[in-house]
Amino acid sequence: MRLFFSQNITDNRGFLSPEDSRHVVKSLRMKAGDEVNITDGKGICYSARIEDANFRKCTFSIYGSDRIEKNWNFYLHIAIAPTKNIDRFEWFLEKATELGIDEITPILTENSERKRIKMDRCERILQSAMKQSHKFTLPKINELIAFSDFIENTSQEVNKFIAHCYDGEKTDIKNIQTPDRLTIVIGPEGDFTQEEVSLAQNANFTPLSLGRSRLRTETAAVFACNAAHLNAS
Repeated sequence: MRLFFSQNITDNRGFLSPEDSRHVVKSLRMKAGDEVNITDGKGICYSARIEDANFRKCTFSIYGSDRIEKNWNFYLHIAIAPTKNIDRFEWFLEKATELGIDEITPILTENSERKRIKMDRCERILQSAMKQSHKFTLPKINELIAFSDFIENTSQEVNKFIAHCYDGEKTDIKNIQTPDRLTIVIGPEGDFTQEEVSLAQNANFTPLSLGRSRLRTETAAVFACNAAHLNAS
């Protein structure tokens, strides 16, 4: 299946982004009348035919659609401090999308070494990973937010966990019975400060253990994502 992404669909017609248009026309050498599968990132797979094979703006008409449910039955939200090496953060975005994730929030912590991210690039990575893994639901990525604001914004949520490296009583991730909605917070390369951990715990975040190995930020986040899926299955 060749799957493409478009947010530009109206009245059973639409067009692809310049990047996808170029790929369809120049690389795949598809022509008018050829069939393609399109998703809007909202769980719909459209069956379509190319109308105008223009490498700048490839248009298509839709002749059928199916709703494709997620292959996981819970809502997974991971908040993560972007890594100094942006390639590692982008690797997390790609792999989490392949595994299955609903929402990602980049957070700015006391020990964060990266204080800016390019949202448009993050969106493109998520879209590409969604297409390559044949998923039909595009993860939501939020703007970078201060850790304290994130804690405040999630005050009404339950089933929320914070992974950190300090000693103390923690819930092992393999013992979590994945609920309808799960929020996991992953810290920066220098870990959260004690004050940040206390702030989260006072807001009813449960300390979380990811095992005995010390993991990189992006590895910890992918591990947490996969563990949530394994627990749910």
